[in-house]
Amino acid sequence: MSPAVEVTLAQFLQEQRALVDQELERLLPRADEYPVTIHRAMRHSVFAGGKRLRPVLCLEAGRLASGEEKPLRRVAAALELIHTYSLIHDDLPALDNDDLRRGQPTCHRVFGEAMAILAGDALLTLALHALAEPGLCLAERQLRMISDLTRAIGTPGGMVAGQVADLEAANGAADAEALEFIHRAKTGAFIAASLRAGALVAGAAEADLDALAVYGEKIGLAFQIADDLLDVSGTSAELGKTPGKDDRQRKATYPGRYGIETSRRRAESLVREATAALERFGARAQRLREMAQYLIERTA
Repeated sequence: MSPAVEVTLAQFLQEQRALVDQELERLLPRADEYPVTIHRAMRHSVFAGGKRLRPVLCLEAGRLASGEEKPLRRVAAALELIHTYSLIHDDLPALDNDDLRRGQPTCHRVFGEAMAILAGDALLTLALHALAEPGLCLAERQLRMISDLTRAIGTPGGMVAGQVADLEAANGAADAEALEFIHRAKTGAFIAASLRAGALVAGAAEADLDALAVYGEKIGLAFQIADDLLDVSGTSAELGKTPGKDDRQRKATYPGRYGIETSRRRAESLVREATAALERFGARAQRLREMAQYLIERTA
């Protein structure tokens, strides 16, 4: 018998992205379905690329609880729809005013601001429709998952709240407490909720949910710090978006407040804390450990 071939993290992520993209294709309206423009705009942003980080974390968390693949993939794809909606709106002139996302012109640059707003609205609505689909899993798990997730993408402690705090912290006005809130709410809350979504659908035990939430919160903050560092050091070709915007817009960032080396050490410390939270899962959580390290070593 031939020895098993070890699948690298890069190969694993590529395989998982393909699974998520297949489910996204099933969920999204066809590009030629009337009204055509909105569907083209939605698909433009969803299929522009991306790491599919949140969906992959969802899948792995659900697999730890031996969850069924079909509902996990549906939830994972819905998470990517939510993430893409947030990116479309984040890039609008009224917010970050960016022309490049995932290496492609942003949605409003191609389809106009009005259509981009509607495309984001449509993606969020489609995601919630997919998550509420009858028979996805046991109704109690499903309702809890939707409640948990919508809290993480809204306010007062979720993604919308983080975006508001980020806007109001323009010109470097955020103190250390405000900076921490922005990062945890704008990025960390949704990443933690993505892990919990997969675990909830799979029926994970409460102690496992708690451990995954800690892991998610830690890597969410580490991911945002790494993003801030890449904005300082990366190029448009590497990042797929415009670098240096944080500094030009005087945004509240870890490198801006603490410097590059201190920020790197903080991200590394968060990854160690995140992987420690996975101890109860043993070798089954190896991919999650690898992903935590990848988040601070990536170049895009």
